[in-house]
Amino acid sequence: MAHTLVPSDHVETASVYGRGDEKIGTIERLMLEKKSGTVAYAVVRCGGLLKGEVRHYPVPWDSLKYDVARKAYTTNLTLEELRSGPSELDGEAFDWGDRSATYRHPQYWSV
Repeated sequence: MAHTLVPSDHVETASVYGRGDEKIGTIERLMLEKKSGTVAYAVVRCGGLLKGEVRHYPVPWDSLKYDVARKAYTTNLTLEELRSGPSELDGEAFDWGDRSATYRHPQYWSV
């Protein structure tokens, strides 16, 4: 029987493919809503080794779909769209827990 639940350690390190079947990174961690327990977004790790410096980008959880054949997640975002959104590169201006209008971006979230 196929299970509909997955342990978080199986989600972390899972590959993420963007629009056009380009591998854009791996899931590094999940950000959970404290009160509801639902996943708000995944932090996707992009780059490293041969792809240059490592960068982290928030990707809304509801934009990720599990691909059983690939055993990976897919999203309609591209790496360029991720790069145009919020990331740790914004330094102190970026708060991983704040999803307010300050971080409004068409590919991310709305309040």
